[in-house]
Amino acid sequence: MKSIKNLKLYLPLFLAFFLLSALNLRAADAPAYEIPSREAVARMTKEQKEARLGEIKARVSEIKAMDKSMLSKDERKALRRELKAMHKEAKAVSGVYISVGALIIIILLLIIII
Repeated sequence: MKSIKNLKLYLPLFLAFFLLSALNLRAADAPAYEIPSREAVARMTKEQKEARLGEIKARVSEIKAMDKSMLSKDERKALRRELKAMHKEAKAVSGVYISVGALIIIILLLIIII
């Protein structure tokens, strides 16, 4: 009789422990978006960079067209991470551009220094 009471007490605890660990495993299975290294970007030709930027733009427009209301919280978070990573990759592939304001400031500093 005592063992049945112990079983009724500990069985829900064991089930809760295993269910919580199973939820964590599901979150770890989400594919991660990897940003290519600087060396890989440097080795790309201009055509490859343009093709990659086209792929990124297509994926971004695909994500914008999605109905996100039907996605779970984890799926929306994964989409946000993917978009941020693609934004970083697009910056790395397209290069660094100087804005007009920054260019004016640089010219003024050069004039003052010289």
